[in-house]
Amino acid sequence: MDINVLKVFAPAVISFVVGLILTPFLTDWLYKNKMWKKKAGKGSDTPIFNSLHQEKETGTPRMGGIIIWMSVLCTIGLFYLLTLIWPDNPLFAKLNFLSRNQTWLPLFTLIVGSLVGLVDDWLQVTGNGDAKAGLSFWKRTVMVLLLGLMGGLWFYYRLDISFVYIPFWGTLDLGLLLIPFFMLVMFSLFSSGVIDGLDGLSGGVMAIIFGAYAGISYFQGRIDLAAFCVVIVGGTLAFLWFNIPPARFYMSETGILGLTTALTVVAFLTNSVVILLVIAFPLVITSLSVVIQMASKKFRGKKVFLVAPLHHHFEALGWPACKVVMRYWVLSVIFAIVGMIVALIA
Repeated sequence: MDINVLKVFAPAVISFVVGLILTPFLTDWLYKNKMWKKKAGKGSDTPIFNSLHQEKETGTPRMGGIIIWMSVLCTIGLFYLLTLIWPDNPLFAKLNFLSRNQTWLPLFTLIVGSLVGLVDDWLQVTGNGDAKAGLSFWKRTVMVLLLGLMGGLWFYYRLDISFVYIPFWGTLDLGLLLIPFFMLVMFSLFSSGVIDGLDGLSGGVMAIIFGAYAGISYFQGRIDLAAFCVVIVGGTLAFLWFNIPPARFYMSETGILGLTTALTVVAFLTNSVVILLVIAFPLVITSLSVVIQMASKKFRGKKVFLVAPLHHHFEALGWPACKVVMRYWVLSVIFAIVGMIVALIA
């Protein structure tokens, strides 16, 4: 058997198992300390959303995303520890996928983004009951842009990368503009975190997207990065096991912020950031629905959707939440396949 196949898929299974083991301990702590919003909704200006989710947001803990990044950390740590204990074992050396040129940067952004999100979650659940408690949007934006600035500088000065590949066209050298472009992509993916709004939605979509990038990385010969992506898939599936309706907890900012920032790095490392528009189309259209709604209300004085983001619009139309989630999953698989095909043949 090809050792690379084992290197990619074995850690994914371990990550999934680690997530299942960690969940009872985390769940017990979350419920014991009532780590949920004390007031449902997003304020008085969102009556439709509040009516749809009045009973869901209070009583269901946040911070479920801890399962994802802790599973990733434990799995990476396990394989690295094996190489330290048995340094002369060629199998353990080969299976270790913590590498400076492929996984350090996405792992760093995953952890930093997750910790920023954890702070926001903590402030939301320990606040005074204000529905808008937590880090303000602008504070989170500044943190994401700073992280994007660090990533852009690293790619430009340390990795000597200043170009992006446009499928069926060729390479476009951005020069120093790569840095603000990197920041823009990371911010755009951060804004797509609004997809974390229904049981099982964000977990399923993100697992599919990272699965697609695992495939792209593998066929590019970036085996360590492929293993990293699939380990995230394993941790996300462990989270999803407990997040499908009725959700035991929500992913919230500590999950979605870490995943979106890490996804930015993975897209640039595989030189497929343009293809990200296809692979992550459910994130793109969900984020765009919010922009369209806000612009329409400001300039036309009326709404395009009953409620934004898009998945809540379908809820407001009367679709059961599970139908919305599963159709998002189906579309995610289709767009992931199309994106992988484009990445491999373009």
